[in-house]
Amino acid sequence: MAEFGNPEVIEEDVDILLIGGGMACCGTAFELPRWIEASGANLKVRLVDKAAMDRSGAVAQGLSAINTYIGPEQDPADYARMVSNDLMGITRDDLAYDLGRHVDESVHLFEEWGLPIWKTDENGERFDGSKGMTSLKDGGKPVRSGKWQIMINGESYKWIVAEAAKKALGIENISERVFIVKLINDKNDPSKIAGAVGFSTRDNTVHVYRAKAILLAAGGCVNIFRPRSVGEGTGRAWYPVWNAGSTYSMAAEAGAELTLMENRFVPTRFKDGYGPVGAWFLLFKSKATNAYGEAYMEKNKAMLDDYPPYGHAAVPASCLRNHLMLKEMKEGRGPIWMDTVTALANLAQTLSPREVKHLEAEAWEDFLDMCVGQCGIWVGENIEPEKKNSELMPTEPYLLGSHSGCCGIWTSGPTDVGAPTTETEAGVPAHLPQGWNWGYRGMTTVNGLFTAGDGVGASGHKFSSGSHAEGRMCAKSMVKYCLDNADYTPELDTPVEELVAAIIKPAKNFLEHKDYTTAIDVNPNYITPKMLQFRLQKIMDEYVAGVATYYNTNAEMMKVAGEKLDMLKEDAEKMRAKDLHELLRAWENYHRILTAEAHLKHIEFREESRYPGFYYRTDKNFVDEENWHCFVNSIYDKNTKKWTCFKRAHVDLVDKSKLFKAGGH
Repeated sequence: MAEFGNPEVIEEDVDILLIGGGMACCGTAFELPRWIEASGANLKVRLVDKAAMDRSGAVAQGLSAINTYIGPEQDPADYARMVSNDLMGITRDDLAYDLGRHVDESVHLFEEWGLPIWKTDENGERFDGSKGMTSLKDGGKPVRSGKWQIMINGESYKWIVAEAAKKALGIENISERVFIVKLINDKNDPSKIAGAVGFSTRDNTVHVYRAKAILLAAGGCVNIFRPRSVGEGTGRAWYPVWNAGSTYSMAAEAGAELTLMENRFVPTRFKDGYGPVGAWFLLFKSKATNAYGEAYMEKNKAMLDDYPPYGHAAVPASCLRNHLMLKEMKEGRGPIWMDTVTALANLAQTLSPREVKHLEAEAWEDFLDMCVGQCGIWVGENIEPEKKNSELMPTEPYLLGSHSGCCGIWTSGPTDVGAPTTETEAGVPAHLPQGWNWGYRGMTTVNGLFTAGDGVGASGHKFSSGSHAEGRMCAKSMVKYCLDNADYTPELDTPVEELVAAIIKPAKNFLEHKDYTTAIDVNPNYITPKMLQFRLQKIMDEYVAGVATYYNTNAEMMKVAGEKLDMLKEDAEKMRAKDLHELLRAWENYHRILTAEAHLKHIEFREESRYPGFYYRTDKNFVDEENWHCFVNSIYDKNTKKWTCFKRAHVDLVDKSKLFKAGGH
């Protein structure tokens, strides 16, 4: 094997490169072979995942519900309306509508592959997935925990979806434990993608890929803010800890236009374990209260009048629900409780003894399916949910595009739903496309670079099923792109030796200076990735609306954050890697810093507090519908290292008035 610091270099030419192994890439991997076969072309595909596909991505631990299933009761326009309202009115209706008309097919595939889905019988009684029953595709009635959610037995959800992807694409076309860290533009045309480079986390090899089309779907971003779980709890987070903003940072460096990077998600979850609350609110009909048993959503509902029309929807936006909770916490009426005792007692009044017993088991399985750490906390704190309530807490912020957040990359949408084809806002850089579609569904503003799942901005609430469906849509587009560009031979704009040198720089930093001190972690010539991450988290937490300030920031605080991030970027050049694991951590930090900077620049540019409850600009603490009912987008110049932020016009493609009850509440 090559010596650490002097890796073996492996080069490969492919037509299509898939980066990631989560739900989106699994969707693409499953769908690609059928379109390649139909085209008659001989296209070579490679999927590269920094983890292992069976447990890769946000669904790694499993799930207890599929959060996006339209079904026959609703239609894609209803779905687009819900997405818009929950994200305070600024989303791409074209992307949401398009997903809404495709997502159910992915769910039907999951069931076909063996995913157990809860059903109701003809009497309305609920049964879990072990009972089989009529499939959804053939008219089976799912157990809905909410308007869009259906209950599943999902501990093995990701295994099932990954197995189908691996079988379709072929194991020989999949590389696991290889971390892609840079995208490379074309030498002859910088507006095109040409390849990517990364390294193995298992052996000392660097991998260089040349590709005509690339799908970048490596998840969202966690751990740029100091988490609430510190000390012995370090590593606990609501979102998967390995999502390092690689999707956003690599796309930005390649020149792709980002959108709504100011948006973040601050989920309300069970305290310390980050356990899911959806089933408790929706299926078990539980209520959240302050320390004195007052239901704060009812007590503080007049606060929703400050945010028309989003506060007046039948279901107020997620951030506004946080906003009402934070009032109780700030004014000293915490802790906040999930009233599990009353909820289970009430259900016992209406359900059969069999159903009650099943529901009490499900209270545990909800966590065992997707957040086993929360079970550990219940056991360790002697909590039986039918006898003792549990604390709730808003978490640290996360950046994502497929859950209840909508930051990400500006992507080309469908051409048949009336999306604008021109831009009415001034200030959009001239080289960027006009309108919302420019040729290939799912393509970014960099030719040949596609994204799905958390990568797609301005259209949240896709969740697992939607990410898979978006990946499948990209498969068709990418094959078409390759056929249309059959004569294109990618040439990397950077010599391979330079790429390799950049990747192993942290290893060189260590090898060159490790003997300067007797304790390898204490050295004036380098910084460990762990310590650099602590610094990033402290900056973002204290100045860019983390938990330390109750999610408050202002222009002056962000100015300080910008200066500190500049110094952090300088010091990041001195990061060390004593082994392959630290090399992985070092590169995750590079990605996190750039993602954090994008988040900061967007909040600075948007002079309002669009998402109260997720963040507050105390110097602009209002929603400004007149001036800021628009997308905030940006591009990054990797040579000057400068960001350019600008507005794009928002347009409604579906009627939103149906969301709102007449006369307010």
